[in-house]
Amino acid sequence: MRWDSRQLEALAAVVAEGSFDAAARALHVTPSAVSQRIRALENAAGSVLVRRARPVVATASGQALLRLARQTELLGAEVAAELGADDETPVHDGAFVTVPLAVSADSLATWVLPALAQVDGVTFDLHRADDSRTADLLREGVVMAAVTSQTAQVQGCRSTPLGVMRYRPACTRAFARRWFPHGPTPEALDAAPVVVFDRTDDLQDTYLRATAPSARPPRHHVPSTVEYEETIRLGLGWGMLLDRPVLGGLPDDGSDGGITPLEPDAVLDITLHLQQWKLRSTVLDRVTAALRKEATRELLPA
Repeated sequence: MRWDSRQLEALAAVVAEGSFDAAARALHVTPSAVSQRIRALENAAGSVLVRRARPVVATASGQALLRLARQTELLGAEVAAELGADDETPVHDGAFVTVPLAVSADSLATWVLPALAQVDGVTFDLHRADDSRTADLLREGVVMAAVTSQTAQVQGCRSTPLGVMRYRPACTRAFARRWFPHGPTPEALDAAPVVVFDRTDDLQDTYLRATAPSARPPRHHVPSTVEYEETIRLGLGWGMLLDRPVLGGLPDDGSDGGITPLEPDAVLDITLHLQQWKLRSTVLDRVTAALRKEATRELLPA
């Protein structure tokens, strides 16, 4: 079956922008035109493709066509870029190829951006999600590649191990003296405030399940990598910190504000994988090659 390219473009825009009005602005058409294209695509597919909520979400049928729309958009942009490269006129913004990519906040704050900086001629639509959930965006057709902790290969994708991000439960020395005078006992872990990135962050709970399964500590929610670490440094709670933290290091300087592990040998290793569509695309290949190269430099071996 042949699919109308303008209808597929409208579907991708509606999901990416979150509403029909925003999609219309992005496509430089009227909201009515966007709505007509989506209805025509739904009639051709014989099913509802989007849930008209805020934001708009693709249905299961819509996800399949969204992947097609993204692939069509990518390949078309690659051809346009190649034709532009043969032209004597300067390359303009429209010649750039956009790659949607799902990453976690910690990866984004540490090693992903230096990797993406190595790729010319590409603009990035970055979607931030927990490592355990980034693959869902890939499955839904929202992104073309995802840095994920999910080992199960998403259908229609290939998966490559990248390396390990290592976390340690840590707090300030002053916080440890107040809340953990006898170490991280189950009773202390039940009482001491913990800092959690957001409500999908499972790192702290993974440590708690292994150490104090019945603990239900008070929680701070701080959905920013830099501010998350600063919250721990200010003594508001304990949390899982990267061995390579954004603000400059875990070494304990001996002061009350110095960071110290809850347990010297307690670590939580998260193995990351790069999952990407099985699509013959030179642009996507360049992006994933840069990610794999930087991961080899910055992550622990898988």
